[in-house]
Amino acid sequence: MNDYPLVIAVPSKGRLQENAAAFFARAGLPVRQARGGRDYRGSLVGVPGAEILFLSAAEIVSQLASGGAHLGVTGEDLLREGVDRVEEKLELITPLGFGNANVVVAVPQSWIDVRNMADLDEVAHAMRARHGRRLRVATKYLNLTRRFFAEKGVLEYRIVESPGATEAAPQSGTADVIVDITTTGATLAANGLKVLDDGTILRSEANLVASLGASWGERARVVARTVLSRIAAEEVGRTTREVRAGIDPDRPEIADMAARFGTSRPAGRASATELILHCPTDAVFAVVDGLLAAGAEDVAVHRLDYVFRTGEPLISRLFSRIGEEVDGVAAGSAGLP
Repeated sequence: MNDYPLVIAVPSKGRLQENAAAFFARAGLPVRQARGGRDYRGSLVGVPGAEILFLSAAEIVSQLASGGAHLGVTGEDLLREGVDRVEEKLELITPLGFGNANVVVAVPQSWIDVRNMADLDEVAHAMRARHGRRLRVATKYLNLTRRFFAEKGVLEYRIVESPGATEAAPQSGTADVIVDITTTGATLAANGLKVLDDGTILRSEANLVASLGASWGERARVVARTVLSRIAAEEVGRTTREVRAGIDPDRPEIADMAARFGTSRPAGRASATELILHCPTDAVFAVVDGLLAAGAEDVAVHRLDYVFRTGEPLISRLFSRIGEEVDGVAAGSAGLP
């Protein structure tokens, strides 16, 4: 087994870099650039054996696909576009909640009778029959476009590669329709375009991604357990509240709450007079109402910073893909190198 560090590729600039740094910091994994913003290598504070690479979006995808990085932060749109057979080469560990955007098919607003891909197919056939040319589609997403159009049965088209502002292509006359990425749709509307009703190709956001082709030596695996353990603990803490109530924990209503709202009871904290529940944040008030109706007293709700759990699915899923079973010991409990 080699002794290489765990390599994590993160965006080198802009809002994505800021969001990625904030994501790691929330998980107790602050990112440090030893020589400031011009340094393309860094580390995770307090986690020896982890090396950060600051790369462009395209470079991150390339490094993950080739196995040059173990983990990376990048948009799903770039992965689906740039990597053939993504599921065989990469594991999308968890969405990160930032970098949200949609890859869409947009047509001129003046095409009032074109509302969906079937309508677009009719336009493409008519264009070929009447004018002897194919529908022109401007895009940077060649592979996503080809797969989506084939899935929808649209064949009479040709792609016009768009290195610049794709949304301007129909107005400039270089294309008829576009496939592009959008967050609010405002830029499309400003250029006289509309998204087809069934024209959303991909709802993308930044993901934490693992390379299955990287060299997963013992050192990298141990550090990965620590990193993923903290990330998972922060995510559970952020989306969970602890509810405490003075009530008999064995009342039938408690089991019903688990089925209805996904609550759970922390192991090893049983009491005959106090109930402790871990509750999804969006179900807190419904659970509190249910407890009060059942006769509970002094119901209190607490925020949780981190919740570390054995058998964490986020960790188990990755290690099963790279050929290592995750035992019953708490993930990340092994000593750091």
